Amino acid sequence: MTKNQFEIGDLAEFALNVIREAGRKSLSFYGRGKPGLKFDDQLVTQAEIDLTDFFQTQLAKRFPEHQIFNTSPPDDTYTHDAKRYMWIFDPLDGVANFQAGIPIWGLSVALLENYWPIFGAFYMPATNNLCYGLPGKKAYWDEKAISVSPQAQLSDESLFLTYSRFHHYYHSNFPGKIRNLGCTAAHICYVAMGRAEAAVLANESYHDLAAAHIIIESAGGKIFNLKGEPFFPNQHMDGQRIEDHLIVTSPQLYKQIRDCLKKA
Repeated sequence: MTKNQFEIGDLAEFALNVIREAGRKSLSFYGRGKPGLKFDDQLVTQAEIDLTDFFQTQLAKRFPEHQIFNTSPPDDTYTHDAKRYMWIFDPLDGVANFQAGIPIWGLSVALLENYWPIFGAFYMPATNNLCYGLPGKKAYWDEKAISVSPQAQLSDESLFLTYSRFHHYYHSNFPGKIRNLGCTAAHICYVAMGRAEAAVLANESYHDLAAAHIIIESAGGKIFNLKGEPFFPNQHMDGQRIEDHLIVTSPQLYKQIRDCLKKA
């Protein structure tokens, strides 16, 4: 991608460069979980620390006055100086896949200007795929513009992505295929590029969704709660887990998806 081709600024260019470099660094940890351990906490923790430190160091060198979101907003004061920019960096999404050597995992970065989203990206280092979005413009998978599925009706060829304990909470009459690929941001990006018609999310946080929310909206999709109300990430910047279960899809398919779900 070139700066002039897509008319992005230095901030987005920095984000793409740093997330690619962080992704290359993450590969030194990839697939190195201890055999027999369901969750290798030591591996994941060290990877997250190293990658976060790398991102913070690069940001401090290039844009030292910018803010970084941790577990709560650092400052809610509207400003016109450099502090109006805030970055949200998630070093690992899909940690079980990451430690097991399964390639569906990645890193994400989002950028807000006075709490208004202006850029989001998700990078999958094991497959070298980059998905990013610019609100009001377009979303891209690598260098190709993407959009949500134009499908108006669900069919037996439709794909619905779920979280691991979905069947503990719901009975479904979804007519197509139901899959869990083990990575929330990847699920959202696959909906954004039309490879899946919808995804259902649970037990997520602001960190998990900040970048992917920008990508899905740039691709013409939405994140809804089960009441059909649009999801607004900035309402969940307190660092707590989001209680609502969420549906990611195109606006025209939301009702069909919701009607497929019955509480268990």
